[in-house]
Amino acid sequence: MVIKKKAVKFGNNINTDVILPGKYLELIDPKELGKHAMEGIDPDFSSKVKDGAILIGGKNFGCGSSREQAPIALKNAGVECVVSEYFARIFYRNCINIGLPAIEYENISENVEEGDIISVDLEKGIVTNESKDLTFKTAPIPKFLMTILQEGGLIEHLKKELGTKSSS
Repeated sequence: MVIKKKAVKFGNNINTDVILPGKYLELIDPKELGKHAMEGIDPDFSSKVKDGAILIGGKNFGCGSSREQAPIALKNAGVECVVSEYFARIFYRNCINIGLPAIEYENISENVEEGDIISVDLEKGIVTNESKDLTFKTAPIPKFLMTILQEGGLIEHLKKELGTKSSS
């Protein structure tokens, strides 16, 4: 699975309260959540990512509370992949669970500027800044997690698995 989009960049310690402010937790429509992603830190975020984007984060992206609405908001705003120097573990797993690819590369912030064209080969663990002709090798997403991503997230994966087993 290869994703190629423009970069939208943020710094270190972006917590889930910044990704989706608490006042929007009452919303249940994922598209509505997407309209409010990152609005406190970047009021133009929704318009920047509406046609798709790769979000570049610094260290400790997704720290804070374990709310799964944060990655849901990013995905429904138009973020197709998050690349960060490292993630808060629960945020990383919530991304995978909802079908939003997330991959770590230690020095990504130093090598990407807002608006650069980035391609990410999740299965090979290759991140390329096509605007600067730079390629970085990182750990690929493990096969079992790739399956979850390709099937649209954990719920869709489980539906498929349970459907397969119940029909045999």
